[in-house]
Amino acid sequence: MFKEILGIFCIKENRCNFKSKAILYLHCIILLSSCSNKNYISQIPFKYDYSLDLLKKQAQMEEKGLKNKTIVNDNSENLSDEVLFLKEKYSIILAVTPNKITNYKLYSYFDPWINTPYNEKSFSKKGIDCSYLLQSLYSDVYNVTLPKDPAGMWKSKSIQIFTGRTFLAEGDLVFFRYDKDHPISDVALYLHNDRILACTEKGLGIYNFNDEYFQLRYIGAGRINEDTKKK
Repeated sequence: MFKEILGIFCIKENRCNFKSKAILYLHCIILLSSCSNKNYISQIPFKYDYSLDLLKKQAQMEEKGLKNKTIVNDNSENLSDEVLFLKEKYSIILAVTPNKITNYKLYSYFDPWINTPYNEKSFSKKGIDCSYLLQSLYSDVYNVTLPKDPAGMWKSKSIQIFTGRTFLAEGDLVFFRYDKDHPISDVALYLHNDRILACTEKGLGIYNFNDEYFQLRYIGAGRINEDTKKK
């Protein structure tokens, strides 16, 4: 296609001067960009993917860089190496300072499931449904028993429903509607900085809640109510 466009705009005998080439380049950009529709909404949102090896490399210093240096102990909680790694990993992914990552049990629970393929009504390494994962996560991390399906979670007496997006906090459930036959079609987990743990065709991962894919489907959110916390 590019060669055909080139043939249209070049002068005879395919000899283009500098000015002609510049004009040609601009025309090509305009023609190619016109193929995209601004109103088009991607059906698969952006997913944050990070190489574990890269994160490990970023979190460590070369041994020669430690010579003649004063080392500050920032592990006042005496956390294990595994937990320290999760703390740094998710502070990078969520774009927050490490001191925001404090619920280590939460991140330790879902981290091994990241990148598991999506499979409806399943909860295994071969395929996973986010509502099934969150039902198990809430039981293990928050000691709260919820139904396995999104609609059941929405109706649960243990959850306080609200719609304001600015009130979202770590651990909140985020509900979505995909079609009119299923008013509450899916559920995700809010983390920090508008990042959510969700499952799409790309599998389980960290996604941006501000993506149009989620914003157009957002119905409301849920948080463990105070009465449930007291039990």
